[in-house]
This record gives sequence, structure tokens and C-alpha cells, in this order.
Amino acid sequence: MVEIENSTPLIFDRHIIDKITDLLTQKDVELLIVDNKTIQELNKEHRGIDRPTDVLSFPLANNPANMLGSIVISADKVQEAAKELGHTPQEELALLYIHGLLHLLGFDHETDNGEMRKKEEELIKKFALPKSLIIRNS
Repeated sequence: MVEIENSTPLIFDRHIIDKITDLLTQKDVELLIVDNKTIQELNKEHRGIDRPTDVLSFPLANNPANMLGSIVISADKVQEAAKELGHTPQEELALLYIHGLLHLLGFDHETDNGEMRKKEEELIKKFALPKSLIIRNS
């Protein structure tokens, strides 16, 4: 189950988020959709980087009550990337959610040998999403 808290005006259909989650895990996930100011504060606090980012993942070490962790996505970054890359905000949100969920599941593109990229590509094809996530993170 995905618990979604959207504190922005971003409108989207949660159906694809639920389908992605159901495919990858039986654990619960919290999805927070915030503005650039909020994600910048979180990025600075948890990563020491004082700028907004598109997605952050916060895995829970002890998995209380079947909770995998939290994913935070910037609605501002979703809108910017969708416009810049020529796809919908719904598609961009799904791409960022996939990226964040894979991090919660233990994938790390900064240290693995391409396993996360391969899994992202597989999911992007499965859900017929734009390939921009793969291209921009290569």
C-alpha cells in the first residue's frame, strides 16, 4: 500500500504508483509530494547538499509495521522536467517514483555495477514510460 501526502497543487492519477509498488514489494511505502523549498531543506539536512533535488528516499532500517520507507518527490522538479523533456507530469512522477522505490529496495546506482539502471530500464519498458530517466542518469 502507498500512503500519499501531496502538499502541492500537482494533480496525478495514483494508479500507476500503486501498480509499480505492487510489482516490486508487499511492504508499505509513504510518498510525500512537496515543493522545492521543502525538498531543499531535506536534502541539506540529510545529505549536506543545499539545493533542491527531484527525489529523495528514506529507507526504514527496522521496517516497523511492514513499512519499507518514505519517498519524497519535488512537484516543482516534476513540472520542470516534464516540460523540458516533453512528457507529462504523470510520467515524470512515475519515473521518479521508480527511482526512489528502487533505492528503498537497496539498489544504489552510485555503487552498483549497473543493476539499478537495468532494473529501471525494465520497469520503464513494462509501464511504457519515457526513457528520459535512463538517458539523464547515464
